[in-house]
Amino acid sequence: MKYSQVTTENIRHLATICGQEHVFSGSAIHEDYKHDEMTIYGKFAPEVVVEVTSADQVPHVMRYAYERMIPVTPRGSGTGLCGGAVALYGGILLSLAKLDAVLEWDEENFTVTVEPGVLLMKLAEEAIKRDLMYPPDPGEKSATIGGNVMTNAGGMRAIKYGVTRDYVLGMTVVLPDGSVIELGGKVVKNSSGYSLKDLLIGSEGTLGIVTKLVLKLIPLPPFSMSLLVPFDDLKLCFDTVPKIIQSGTGPTAVEFMQRQVIEAAEEYLALHFPHKSAQAYLLLTFDGRSEREIEHTYQRAAEICLENGATDVFISDTEERQASIWKARGAFLEAIKTSTSDMDECDVVIPRTLLSEYMRFVDALEHKYAVRIRSFGHAGDGNLHIYLCRDDLDSRIWQEKRLEIMEELYSLATKLGGQISGEHGVGHAKQAYLKTSLGPEALYLMKGIKKVFDPQNILNPGKVCFSEKAFDPSEAAI
Repeated sequence: MKYSQVTTENIRHLATICGQEHVFSGSAIHEDYKHDEMTIYGKFAPEVVVEVTSADQVPHVMRYAYERMIPVTPRGSGTGLCGGAVALYGGILLSLAKLDAVLEWDEENFTVTVEPGVLLMKLAEEAIKRDLMYPPDPGEKSATIGGNVMTNAGGMRAIKYGVTRDYVLGMTVVLPDGSVIELGGKVVKNSSGYSLKDLLIGSEGTLGIVTKLVLKLIPLPPFSMSLLVPFDDLKLCFDTVPKIIQSGTGPTAVEFMQRQVIEAAEEYLALHFPHKSAQAYLLLTFDGRSEREIEHTYQRAAEICLENGATDVFISDTEERQASIWKARGAFLEAIKTSTSDMDECDVVIPRTLLSEYMRFVDALEHKYAVRIRSFGHAGDGNLHIYLCRDDLDSRIWQEKRLEIMEELYSLATKLGGQISGEHGVGHAKQAYLKTSLGPEALYLMKGIKKVFDPQNILNPGKVCFSEKAFDPSEAAI
């Protein structure tokens, strides 16, 4: 696809739409706009960064770009982990971060209407003040709601409450040619034709740009508590998870942690974790309408853990203990990141009954390739986050080993009936693995959908299903 380069005239016109103070080019483009959170996937400089401050500006920008064949890359906080919000082909990087207004709280209908730049942490905090809860709970709280929707983010409460898709009722979408469509609304059910709304969710900004979202809320459960459960045997740890689910205790979260990851978080945060001598841990959370309700469920879950090999069960029933444990859990990614010179991540999801088999394979890869690998994740829904650490490896050796390990990780996930991404998306880093995971027929349909929405391929080109070529870091433009 042949794209037009951004000219001085283009930049001047974009300034008339959004204001000169919100258009940046050349040396005025901040380095952060050239990559996302996972810098290994390259630095790609846009030709111009445009900050929109009003939803009305987005159709004008898109129409102008569409008519001139200028690629547009939408972006929120840039906290993605697979290069989904980097401008591979230059052009316009369209920042939606300043579209951050909460437009309406409708407590009678249990909905909130927001712009895409609202941060997850802000929405969650404001909902709690109203005795409401927005259930999706991804680990990165500084991500935007728009980014969560575009990757169908899951998080720690997915096992009980579901993922982002389950809480999006409606949206306003700007299509690549600048036209605007309304999808869904405040209705709680809808069987009116194809669900275009659900097609947009998880599309990583390749089909349209969301400028308004109607989200579902639920009453805030007034009581919650957690169990920290150590295991000396990894297999026993994972084999206990299905038994907890089958018991009907209904945990809000079932998280898996390695001891080494806990130690890294302790060092990173300079705080004391309640227990860190076991090889593996489950972190279980329960919530409910009364203390008696959750007391019954957590006691039953504790019994199941002890019956299946847990060495102990630590009850976290105070705010101080809860904060200590969950603060450490929220810092795992940053803790691993600061412990090494570079890293790559794998976000596979597999049937939870096969978690122990998969993690044994991960441990074998660590020894086979002599590369430090750290893991944690959402054991309750089979979603593992696996991080390869470069440490002091030579650049060439690191790249060779990294690609070989990734190939093995994704291949086994597919063989076990899993998928290559549970919640982080595909971006441009995982496209080659997507073809193997989905098969040519599904990929053909996805490319056809992209062509219907975006026949000129100007919206976030090079992402999800655009290319079958594996990412080569040497292609990144600094």
